[in-house]
Amino acid sequence: MADFDLITVEVAYALPHKQKIIALLVEPGTTALDAARRSGITDHFPDLDISSAKMGIFGQSLGTKGLDSADKHILHAGDRVEIYRPLAADPKETRRRRAGK
Repeated sequence: MADFDLITVEVAYALPHKQKIIALLVEPGTTALDAARRSGITDHFPDLDISSAKMGIFGQSLGTKGLDSADKHILHAGDRVEIYRPLAADPKETRRRRAGK
């Protein structure tokens, strides 16, 4: 396949002390999950489990609000796949504790 048939996308993941954004060329029709796997992001974050991680495109969570899940969402040129880490605390519970003080 020639380079002009490929599209550029990014895969991003961040921890509080470290972040990485990897640009890569993929074939049209590539899913968000496929791009995350191909990016090699786990070389930088060995504890990251891509198959169970939640993902989004520019802050829009995949698998919600009518968006396909990461294994079905087809990427477009310029998309950024964001891999979300698990929450450290439940936001609802945190708000309840703050309100109780």
